[in-house]
Amino acid sequence: MAWNPFPYPDPAYQYTAASLEAAWPLLHGGDREPFPTNPLLVQAWIAFHAGEFERAARLGLDVGVNGYSVAHKAICIYAHYLERSPQKKLATFECVAERCERQQLEQPNNPSGYYWHAYALGQYSQGISVVKALAQGLGAKVRNSLDTAIRLAPQRADAHIALGVYHAEILDKVGAMIGGLTYGVKKEECYKQFETAIALTPESAIARVRYARAMMMLEGKKKQAEAIGLCEVAARCAIHDAMERLDVDAAKRELEEEKQ
Repeated sequence: MAWNPFPYPDPAYQYTAASLEAAWPLLHGGDREPFPTNPLLVQAWIAFHAGEFERAARLGLDVGVNGYSVAHKAICIYAHYLERSPQKKLATFECVAERCERQQLEQPNNPSGYYWHAYALGQYSQGISVVKALAQGLGAKVRNSLDTAIRLAPQRADAHIALGVYHAEILDKVGAMIGGLTYGVKKEECYKQFETAIALTPESAIARVRYARAMMMLEGKKKQAEAIGLCEVAARCAIHDAMERLDVDAAKRELEEEKQ
């Protein structure tokens, strides 16, 4: 597919191998990825942080299964934020999910293979409708992968965010009774997952954006002031790379919508 370019190229997002390693804990507080030892993967991550998502994906995939973490992150962030075709988005997320299933067989202890599997299936589910996805049994697959990712990497904040979204989406679509009995989802657990994610990554814009959306989904006007507050903080978060720029843009859009 033809990839749309990252619209905000900035020299501040251009890292060298040395500066990337120094900034790594800050850039990867959400996914807890280890710094790569393969020079090709260092270059792939440099491309990712600069917003060169296609180059990052290609470099990662060229390495093979050890490059799937950077490749899948680049592909999924690109598809979520920059791909305009709904059909291409669905096909992209489906492809990532399938590749992650193979990764899980080869690297059963790598939390990335489970997290990106859940993320891709979650995005695919939203694309076809959550209710339809639940009927196809995708909800259980998402939950199993998120539970495994968190078991393998309890401090992986992005997995806690995704689990919070999982609870919120199902509660919103099927209600508390069916959601609780059939899927084991609870409003309190949803909020707990977001609070955990924010505690693990206090500077995360996307954790606050998703938390705000969950609040509005589950409680509407009762939580509007709190949701707006979360989005206001998210919109002021520091930006260190291309993904964070896209996250903060999302926070600003969410803030405008919540205030309407």
